[in-house]
This record gives sequence, structure tokens and C-alpha cells, in this order.
Amino acid sequence: MYSQTVMEHFKNPRNVGTLEDADGVGEVGNPVCGDMMTFYIKVKDNIIDDIKFQTFGCGAAIAVSSMVSEMAKGKNLEEASKITNKMVAEALKGLPKQKLHCSNLGADALQKAIQDYQNKKSGRVAKPESKKCYCPVCDIENPMESEICTGCGKELPNKHAHGH
Repeated sequence: MYSQTVMEHFKNPRNVGTLEDADGVGEVGNPVCGDMMTFYIKVKDNIIDDIKFQTFGCGAAIAVSSMVSEMAKGKNLEEASKITNKMVAEALKGLPKQKLHCSNLGADALQKAIQDYQNKKSGRVAKPESKKCYCPVCDIENPMESEICTGCGKELPNKHAHGH
């Protein structure tokens, strides 16, 4: 089912951990499967000098994170930003079809960490992602700040208690 390379990166993942003084942090998650990945990068002279990750998920997600970290370490930011989910899956010598979404998460988390670094360097502040919630009456997605459902017009419960 899994290639030897996937199993090796799952059993002995590289670059696990956090960087307290990271230059860039990227976090992604897939609510369907429950996988969560956070990448931390240190950049020196436009090169990813150090990279760490924390992943909560299946063996494929851990292997993907490990491989992404190896592929990005030592690369300049332009090269690292070109790492795609397809490249990660190929480097792992393939992933089962139902696990390909894991390779998307790894590349996405790396790209977010690079973007976070570039935003900090240029003084831009990334907008926080708007949280969503669902109406208990009609199950329509609403912004977390909403007090009235955009679908049915009913009043939503306490805005801090109705998020999913």
C-alpha cells in the first residue's frame, strides 16, 4: 500500500519540532480527515536555513511533512515556493489515491510559511482568516461574527458558542 520511502519517512521523520523564533509559520488543516500541519522556517540570506514541522495526522501526513521539510531545507525561497504536491508525492515514490490530499497539505503549509515570512519582512500583516459557523436551523455556513443567519434569517446562538 505505501512505498518504502513513505514508510521510512513515517517511521523516522526528519525535522520534527518547532522553532521558537521562526521567521515564518504556516499552518493548514483538513477538517474532513483531521490532518493538521504546521511548518516553521528560519531564513538566512534568502535560504531556508532551518525548517521544523508538527503534524497531527495519519502516517502519510507525517511522511509528507518529513519529505517537504527535506525538499525545502537549504533551498532559496524561490525554489522552495515551487515545491508542489505532485513533486512531494513523486519524491515519496507515490501515495495511495485516498492519501494524495496529504501531499497537498504539506506543500500548502510550506507555501504559507514562506508567505508569512515575506509578509513579516515587508511589514504586511496577514488578515486573520474569518471563522465560520453553521446555523442550527438550516445548516447554512455563516461568518462567526454573524448574529443573524444569512440563509434563514433566524437569530444565531451566542456567537462564541456556535462555531464548529
